[in-house]
Amino acid sequence: MLTLKRFFLTAATATFAVFGLLSAPLAQAQLRIEISGVGSTQIPIAIANFADEAQAPEQISAIIKADLTRSGYFKVIDTGSVMPENTSVNYSDWKARGAVAVVVGSVQRLADGRIDVRYRLFDTVKAAQLSGLSLAMPPDRARLLAHNLADDIYEKLTGAPGVFSTRIAYVTKSGREYRLDIADADGYNAIPARRSREPIISPSWSPDGRKVAYVTFEHQKPMIYVQDLPTGTSTQVANFKGNNSAPAWSPDGSRLAIALSLSGNTQIYMVNANGGSAQRLTNSSGIDTEPRFSPDGQFIYFTSDRSGGPQIYRMSVNGGPAQRVTFRGDYNISPRISPDGKTLAYISRRDNQFQLYTLDLAGAQELRMTDTAKDESPSFAANGRYVMYATSAGGHGTLGVVSIDGSVKYQLTTQAGDDIREPTWGPIMK
Repeated sequence: MLTLKRFFLTAATATFAVFGLLSAPLAQAQLRIEISGVGSTQIPIAIANFADEAQAPEQISAIIKADLTRSGYFKVIDTGSVMPENTSVNYSDWKARGAVAVVVGSVQRLADGRIDVRYRLFDTVKAAQLSGLSLAMPPDRARLLAHNLADDIYEKLTGAPGVFSTRIAYVTKSGREYRLDIADADGYNAIPARRSREPIISPSWSPDGRKVAYVTFEHQKPMIYVQDLPTGTSTQVANFKGNNSAPAWSPDGSRLAIALSLSGNTQIYMVNANGGSAQRLTNSSGIDTEPRFSPDGQFIYFTSDRSGGPQIYRMSVNGGPAQRVTFRGDYNISPRISPDGKTLAYISRRDNQFQLYTLDLAGAQELRMTDTAKDESPSFAANGRYVMYATSAGGHGTLGVVSIDGSVKYQLTTQAGDDIREPTWGPIMK
């Protein structure tokens, strides 16, 4: 894939070159999910239709079912009936039908117009209630409310936090317009956070989920901005001489690691999240770029061609000597670290195919995650169980998602067949 190779020749990013070849029509369509793989072990769960669901603008139980099905870890059993949250559950009957858990619930419209949903989760094996919640939100947040309930079910039955209520950011190009889009994790409620006649690349979520840093070419050179999503305001944080690229947030949200060609060849620098002077961290004769913080904030992983070809390295957050991390293959780029700091996701070129790989940092065990040939821009879900990435299918740019064990796979595409790139998965909102 020439565009990724060009990355190191220009110290820009692969997506900029890729987008120069795209010309899909603009459409404000939601993303469409196509599931192609499920978990090797699934939890059978019966989910009833909630009582009085017509009170909500969308069917709450249907959204929960879609979330859990998409996760790959659940086999949803349709009860075929309405069961309110005060239903008396016959544990032995549901256990005989193969369900280890049962979900029931009710919906009502409050006097202030909000939607109130009450739900309960039962364990048929232990013959006990596992969870119960009552959540109220405005009607336009009904999907978020349902995602929150699905998150609770996922966590109670798997032990890991759910990420259905998180958001994703990605870049879409239509004709001569570039768009930074923000959407729910399932692709719904997509809205443009930034539009430009020049390329937008490298979006990166702040740890609190309120801001996205990105690179824009609006002034005929790459510069780094931060977009405040609630207010819609954007702030320029890096406009140094040469290229300003690849922003990555520190875990506390106070700083950005960035790549600058300030001294000629691109190197890693640090700036405050609101801008200011830049502190240089690397000093090599090659190209150092694509920095990413470790979850504890003590290290920075980055891509460098100092060994002759692009490989992934790790250094102290204060700079200094760097240790090489990847050794298999002669072309490894785009490092991303799992939330627990144990797994590295990256793009590797093997047999002229660019594919998503993961590396167990303790045991050095490598796993190829995809069978596509043009993968880019991996991004971990906040619970560390999934990786989102950009790829190509049917001649169009799409977003792929794969579970960390490789068994669960699905793709997100626009209904109009638009090309989408550069995904970044947002944090769990507190």
